[in-house]
Amino acid sequence: MKLERVELLHVSIPLITPFRTSFGTMTKKDTFLLHAVTDEAEGWAEFAADPQPLYCSEFVAGAEIVIRDFLLPRITALPELTTATVTPALTSVKGHELAKAALETALLDAELRAYGMPLAAYLGSIRDRVPAGVSVGIKNSVPELLDDIERYLAEGYIRIKLKVEPGWDVEPVRAVRERFGYELPLQVDANTAYTLADAQHLRRLDDFGLLLIEEPLEENNLRAHAELQKLLATPVCLDESIHSARDAASAIALDACRVVNVKPARVGGYLEARRVHDVVTAHGLPVWCGGMLETGIGRAPNLALAALPGFTLPGDTSASNRYFAEDITEPFVLQDGHLSVPSAPGIGVDPLPDALAHFTIGTRELHAIRK
Repeated sequence: MKLERVELLHVSIPLITPFRTSFGTMTKKDTFLLHAVTDEAEGWAEFAADPQPLYCSEFVAGAEIVIRDFLLPRITALPELTTATVTPALTSVKGHELAKAALETALLDAELRAYGMPLAAYLGSIRDRVPAGVSVGIKNSVPELLDDIERYLAEGYIRIKLKVEPGWDVEPVRAVRERFGYELPLQVDANTAYTLADAQHLRRLDDFGLLLIEEPLEENNLRAHAELQKLLATPVCLDESIHSARDAASAIALDACRVVNVKPARVGGYLEARRVHDVVTAHGLPVWCGGMLETGIGRAPNLALAALPGFTLPGDTSASNRYFAEDITEPFVLQDGHLSVPSAPGIGVDPLPDALAHFTIGTRELHAIRK
C-alpha cells in the first residue's frame, strides 16, 4: 500500500445541548478529520481531543503540527506501508497518543477497505450490536438532571453515567436513586476533580450501589487511587490514567482500579486498545468503551471495539442524536438499548458529502505525492 495523499478537514458541529463536566462546558464538537488516500483505498479517522488542552494535554492545533511534521515523515519513509509497520515507526515520537491514533486509524481503515474486511472482524469482535449507556453532564439543578435522565431512559438507554464534581455529587446521586430506584445501572465520572483528602466524602457514595466511580483523583497517580480504593466499597475505574496496556497492568497490580475504561484515542489507537482489553480481561476485571463526543467517524470504530468479548459493561457509545441534530455520517440509532456494529469494510461508514461540506470550516493538505 502506498500513501498518496493525506488531508485534514477541520469540522465544527453544534451540540444539541451544552455538555458540562468538571473541566468545562462544550457547546460544539470542534476537531478535525483525517482523510488518507492510498493507491488501494481511502481511509477516515477523527481526532478525539478539543481545541484547548483542558481534558488532556493534546489539542487540535498541536496535533496537526505533530502529524504533519513528525508522524507523516516517518510513515512516508517506510519501504512498505501496512498497519503492522505504522505503529513501530511512530514509537520514536514520545507521547501524542491521540494524534497517533488518528493517523493509525485512517491508514487501518484504508487497508481494511482494500481487503474488504470490517474493523470488527479484524479486532476479533463477537457481537453485532452493543448495549448503550449515556453520559449526563453537570446540570443547573437536580430537577433538570432528573428530567434529562427520564428522557434518556424513555429512549432506551440501559445505563446512566453522571458527571460529578465537588458540590455536585452525593445529592444528585441520591436524587437519582430515589427517583429511579436501585436497579438502574448507575455510575459516576469525576474527571480527576477530587483529591485523596476527599476520601471520606467519596465514601458516602458507597451507599448508592454504583457500578463504579471513574477517575476520581488526578490522572497518572496510581498510588493515590490505590489508597482510595482501599477506603471505598465502590469500584474505582481508571480512564485518563490508562495510556497503554502497560499502564493497565500496573494499575491492576497496584489495585488502583477494579474496572478499566478504554478510550482508543487515548491509548494510541485500536490496536493498543485491543491489547488493553486483553490485559484487563486476563486479570478478570471488566472493561468498557468510553467516548469523547465523537461524530459518526469516531463512533463507528468505537462500536467495533466495544463488541470484543471482555466489554461486559455498557459503554458511552450513545446514539448520534444524543449530541448532534445532524451528524456527518448516517446516524447511529438506538434500538432496544443497543447500537449496531458496522459491518461494511474498514470502519464501516463514510462522511455524507453534503453534511461534510456544511460542517467543514477549513481544509489543509498535509501530504501529497505530486504526479
